[in-house]
Amino acid sequence: MTTADDTESPPRLLTDAEIGGCVRVFRELHGWSQEQLAEISGLSVRTIQRIEKGQPANLHTRRALGRAFEFEDVDALNKPFSIPTEAQLNARKEKFDREHVTLTAHPVTTGRQLATLVENHMMDLSEPGFDMEREAAEAFAVLVDYIHDYRDCASDYAQTMKLEVYDELQSQIDALKELGVSLRYAERRLMLTFGNDSPGAKPMATSALYLVGFRLGHEPDSFVTPRKAGIKF
Repeated sequence: MTTADDTESPPRLLTDAEIGGCVRVFRELHGWSQEQLAEISGLSVRTIQRIEKGQPANLHTRRALGRAFEFEDVDALNKPFSIPTEAQLNARKEKFDREHVTLTAHPVTTGRQLATLVENHMMDLSEPGFDMEREAAEAFAVLVDYIHDYRDCASDYAQTMKLEVYDELQSQIDALKELGVSLRYAERRLMLTFGNDSPGAKPMATSALYLVGFRLGHEPDSFVTPRKAGIKF
């Protein structure tokens, strides 16, 4: 049996006001100002302001916004949608909140800071927060490989050797900035379980480091991640 709240309306094009609301919500979810969205999309600030006020936007403008938000389908805002009911939206939000956690994002500023973070966490989840160009993606991958290697043997390093690690990490952080990538980190307490644990085994308390590369100048204050996640040791 279905109720009125279970049935979505037939697909239709979004109104100008609905598109404006979507653009504002997506922009705020990314932590961008109207000026930042204008720069990323190649549109003017005035155009972004008009759209968010519910004024018309042509096909090419909506497509530019789709690219800026990195939609899988850049024409998503040009196509019909099935509009969910308020009850369905609330149910989906509750489900999302149950399955995800919001973490505060902090800037990574020095190699010493990053090395200390790596030492203080036995695991990490490190990944790009946007679609990087090849050179930047390779530089980020080199950094991730380096911190994984360092974690494995950090306890064996003398303090004088660690100074070299700090310098190397600093050079990699600086190189990423030159390529338009800014690093943010978050820390999270976890209860770790293993797939082969015997019944009744207690989870192990630990902490994880999240290291994410964002577009320089467009770093968010927080980011969302699944409550259950695969973590690299």
